[in-house]
Amino acid sequence: MFLGKLNPCSFSMRSIFPTLLKSPQNSSALLRFLSVGSAFGSQTLNPKPSTSDSICSSCTSRLMKNSPISGDVGIRTDTSTGERYRDPSSNPKVSQLREVIGSADATDAWEKSWEEGIVPWDLGKPTPIVTHLVQAQSLPKGRVLVPGCGTGYDVVALAGPERYVVGLDISDTAIKKAKESSASSPNKEYFSFLVADFFNWNPPEPFNLIFDYTFFCAFEPALRSAWAKKVSEILKPEGELITLVYVITDQKEGPPFNNDVSDYEEVLKPLGFKQISVEDNELAVKPRKGTEKLVRWKRSRYQSNL
Repeated sequence: MFLGKLNPCSFSMRSIFPTLLKSPQNSSALLRFLSVGSAFGSQTLNPKPSTSDSICSSCTSRLMKNSPISGDVGIRTDTSTGERYRDPSSNPKVSQLREVIGSADATDAWEKSWEEGIVPWDLGKPTPIVTHLVQAQSLPKGRVLVPGCGTGYDVVALAGPERYVVGLDISDTAIKKAKESSASSPNKEYFSFLVADFFNWNPPEPFNLIFDYTFFCAFEPALRSAWAKKVSEILKPEGELITLVYVITDQKEGPPFNNDVSDYEEVLKPLGFKQISVEDNELAVKPRKGTEKLVRWKRSRYQSNL
């Protein structure tokens, strides 16, 4: 009732804006107040257009410049690059996922997340950079593995006469969805899906390429050394590992867990891997814009025994 009647830029509210804008703490609080309208519906705070609309825009703009939030609620700004990105913890689906993961063992938790549709990482289409790499013909030929493949859009996009792709996931439901959605794909003879735990799985033969995206950041950091060891075991000596790194460093919990390129290097370098290239992913989807790096790795001739 109160929110429905109050216009934050009414005469009485405007009269106190100068005082509020002097304090970053007050600015932050007021910005959150102004954003309530979007949570309850666009007309909650200002049900009818009026001349105060332009004042609202102006005041909101001033608040954003003075607020430590640096933009919309749920949006973070990388102070080193100026890039704005969506804070994962502001996504209700991520919060639900964290509750599910924390309430069961890994296999049951991921299965439940797929059963209930709590899959905030699922784009519903191939990852744009994957499509680009295929079209640019810049990928190795041979056998390819996509661990944590989910509904398999990237698996299908990568597959073709030059590459046979295996999509692996721990969830029965995810693999069932992947098989159903790809059943009529014209290139279906060049890919397959398998339910298995990546860490305990032993393929019949090694791979020429492993593509990792939103997999490394999905499991507990304590498992990262085991991830690197498994990658080393199932990748051919001359094979390539491509990691699309979702760089996040400000999360108190996961998934997705905090990670950056150095976390990959920490577990891969002792096993003889070195970076071939690292570049910003200019084709990242909007919520992850400015936070993704495409890193390509190959094993050096000397492989450490550490």
